[in-house]
Amino acid sequence: MWAVTYGDMMSYLMIFFLIMFSSTIGRASHDHQEVQVQKSLVSIQKVFGGLGSSPQYERAITREKEESMVTQLRDTMDRSNLSQYAQVQSWDKKIRLVLADKVLFSSGSAELRPESKSFMHQLASQLKSTGNPIVIEGHTDNVPVRGGLYKSNWELSMARAYAVLRELEAGGVPPDRLAGEGYGEYRPIASNATPEGRAKNRRIEIDLIRAN
Repeated sequence: MWAVTYGDMMSYLMIFFLIMFSSTIGRASHDHQEVQVQKSLVSIQKVFGGLGSSPQYERAITREKEESMVTQLRDTMDRSNLSQYAQVQSWDKKIRLVLADKVLFSSGSAELRPESKSFMHQLASQLKSTGNPIVIEGHTDNVPVRGGLYKSNWELSMARAYAVLRELEAGGVPPDRLAGEGYGEYRPIASNATPEGRAKNRRIEIDLIRAN
């Protein structure tokens, strides 16, 4: 019996010192420290047990899945030869995939290119494995829309966000996890004064909202 008690004590001491070590890593960001602590908790649970289904352990498991999703998304971009047209960004509150509009749409259109659908299905198969809410944002440059189905960049951006949302749903992502938003030209990330800047502004952003 004393060996069981001793083993439990050593497990919790290891947890304590790992947390202390993670919290004192020099010059590491707060988010990075938190991820390291959570990974430590998961590793210790797998080896020693003892954390049960505590909120801290559940959060650590969720964060580990979210970090794995970041890696998967980057691998998908590389395999699809889209790295130059896509970015995977990660913050404490969300994971964001930014896609240049040329990857998905023709100029002035909200119809997905046929060649982009295979990529979208790969993306859906990854995103449906998590339970996180997903928000799709459409963005354009400030060049006025002339002719076609849409009267403004606002309408075009909304239609593009919906097209991506619909394709993710078709790929198996539950609809109650999906939302779409259109911002038109009003949230630029670069100057619209140059062709390069306008190309950066014409984009789709897919946000995977992290669990609290």
